Amino acid sequence: MAAQIGAPAAAIRAHEELYAYWSALKGGAALPIRRRLDPVGIKRLLPTISLIDVVPGEPMDYRMRLAGTGLYSVYGREITGRRLGEIYSSSAGDYWRSELGRVVSEARPGVGIHNLGWRGAAHLSLVWIRLPLSRGGSDVDMILGYDAVVGMSAIASGIRAA
Repeated sequence: MAAQIGAPAAAIRAHEELYAYWSALKGGAALPIRRRLDPVGIKRLLPTISLIDVVPGEPMDYRMRLAGTGLYSVYGREITGRRLGEIYSSSAGDYWRSELGRVVSEARPGVGIHNLGWRGAAHLSLVWIRLPLSRGGSDVDMILGYDAVVGMSAIASGIRAA
């Protein structure tokens, strides 16, 4: 995981960059249309970008449609195509279901910090952002994510979940 560790300030700049890109995709719509997403526009961020499908049902679930190559070292394996329950421990899965559920129900971005203790790396955390996307412009059916791994001693930035 050491190759992924970055400073919180760099993570925040990356979040701002991705948010600006996402916001520009909206045009006049309430949500960006997911087909407008072009990897060229976020090329620098691609290693830790994810696209998460919203899987309708009761309870709602989520599947990693795409996980950047930089996320392999975070999770210790390929997570593309896997659902939350296949990726995370039950408590980490509950955390992500709650955070992603908020992005879907409120149709607005979410940000936060998630400790990697569940991976045996309690000294590291993900500084994350999740941005809603829509096939038709109104219902969230996909989420664009970006993760930066930072050391715990460096996290005093004040970022809290939205």
